[in-house]
Amino acid sequence: MSTGSGIIPLVVTILGLGVVAQILADRLQIPSVLFLILAGIAVGPEGLDIVGLDSFGGPEPLSAIVGLSVAIIIFEGAFHLKIEKLQQAPRESLRLITVGALVSFIATAVAVRFALNTSWELSFLVGALLIATGPTVITPILKVVPVRDRVGAALETEGIVNDVTAAILAVVIFDVAVVGGTRLPLLVEGFTSRLGIGVLVGVFTAATMWYLLKHVDLSPTNAVQNARLVVLIGAIVTYGLAEGLAPEAGIAAVATAGILLGNADVPYEEEIEAFKGDITLIVLSFVFISLATLLSFADLVTLGLGGILVVVAVVGLIRPVSVLLCTYGERLTVRERLFMSAIGPRGIIPASVATLFALELRPTNPDGAAILVGTVFLVILTTVVFEAGFARHIAQALNVLPMRVLIVGGGRVGRGLAERLEDRGENVVIIDNDQATIETARNAGFSARHGDGTDIDVLQSAGIENAKIVAAATADDDVNLLIAQLTNSKFDVETVIARVNTPRNVEAFEELGVRAISANDAIAHEMDNAIERPALSEWMTELGRTGDVQEIEVTAEKLVGKSIKELDEYLPDGVLIALVSRDGESQIPEPDLILEYGDHLTFVGRRDAVHEAIKQSHPEPQ
Repeated sequence: MSTGSGIIPLVVTILGLGVVAQILADRLQIPSVLFLILAGIAVGPEGLDIVGLDSFGGPEPLSAIVGLSVAIIIFEGAFHLKIEKLQQAPRESLRLITVGALVSFIATAVAVRFALNTSWELSFLVGALLIATGPTVITPILKVVPVRDRVGAALETEGIVNDVTAAILAVVIFDVAVVGGTRLPLLVEGFTSRLGIGVLVGVFTAATMWYLLKHVDLSPTNAVQNARLVVLIGAIVTYGLAEGLAPEAGIAAVATAGILLGNADVPYEEEIEAFKGDITLIVLSFVFISLATLLSFADLVTLGLGGILVVVAVVGLIRPVSVLLCTYGERLTVRERLFMSAIGPRGIIPASVATLFALELRPTNPDGAAILVGTVFLVILTTVVFEAGFARHIAQALNVLPMRVLIVGGGRVGRGLAERLEDRGENVVIIDNDQATIETARNAGFSARHGDGTDIDVLQSAGIENAKIVAAATADDDVNLLIAQLTNSKFDVETVIARVNTPRNVEAFEELGVRAISANDAIAHEMDNAIERPALSEWMTELGRTGDVQEIEVTAEKLVGKSIKELDEYLPDGVLIALVSRDGESQIPEPDLILEYGDHLTFVGRRDAVHEAIKQSHPEPQ
């Protein structure tokens, strides 16, 4: 297949398998990386022996193809990393790309050194490569596991930035320590110079692309197509220019250019994102399948028990310690921190760089090459299979799949509602067109997006397709009514709730099927409770501070057919079943009432007791 006529079957085979892998991933809701690796193994020397190193004409052409493909993948991932997303979890993200990366680097190197009895130079090379998680494995997980925005933002930021760190650090260690002998000053100098060159080149090319897209008439008829091509060629030029100045500076350059351009408000941004996504799927398939064909089971077997110990250390000890150390604080729940600890699959950077280094090492150090490739691919296979493949199951077991709620209006009402919902673990996004209001919401710890809540594009960017509730909470009834109309006509949202500031407008909202909450009536009701029912009013106020009220639907087999008395037996102290709703009618339950499928139970009590009651009742995931 090294001949020109053999290139076509090679490309068709790899891309065909890539398409099949993507389809399977979508159908089974499992990240495609798993299927891509398995496909590569199946057609490689360890399988059908259809594709091998000679198919690409040797290591140098493969190195060039992989490098260029990785550049496109990194650029695309960075292009999607918006500043607003970074602001969701800035402290956690910063710790993960600094402290987390350092802990992972050193601890992994120590584990490799003593478990495999190899040199410190090779151990630190493996440690550097396994810093990276990367957007190629994290982004597909977040598409099928809709965790809270701040959790996803921290994982995505870690993946993109640590890809750059791992690539540059690994190249510097390989050039200076493995090949040229260990000298720490040269390591530091090599890393900082490559990173600096990459950042400078990325800033320059991003500014150039921005100017072309913003101020040059690319075409009167094909502006969108030309804009997409400008960005694609710009990413490739960015990589090539930086690589020409310093090896592996290209990764830092494309990451920098992608982040800057993705946040520069360029024309045709949605079309560019869609186009880049399609290109990335193609090169991702090509790279993963190509590299997997070079995997040798013999390299994995020679690791023996030491290789298993390294995997256990990386997955079961180093990753959890690193994440828990970097995510302490109140912004993330303990369950979310545990989920992040369990989700750290390695991706394209470790696979590609380790393979290319091994090809260079084999003539002079075959044992070192086998340890390098074997260790890295063993960690990749293990984390992709168990962490990426079971990510949704892990999220469900830890109960970190929240209900997505969009609140349009970030004033006191909107923030008050957001506080209550987030306290229950829901994924809340506030939308407001006033920048000062957005900053206030973000400073209070909320996920907030600046934009017009009556704009379909703004609602889509905030994730309305996955939202179960939309609350229009602005001080303008006309705006709230328009939001309700848009939501009902354009999107499949289960519940639309709107704040009504003028009582006479309530009827207009209700005619649209919108649950209208009159501000005046709500205040009057609360004041009446304080006058006529002071004990109830005080209790309700205290409930908002330390208690909770939650409603679940009876869908689990363990609840259907049970009586209220039987259910009470295993509920925790401090919680009551206050209401049972059936066919639109609610009643205070009798002990002998038998639950039916579709009934709704309302739990009232202490916050921790209510949450434990929901866990014990274990409704099926929605």
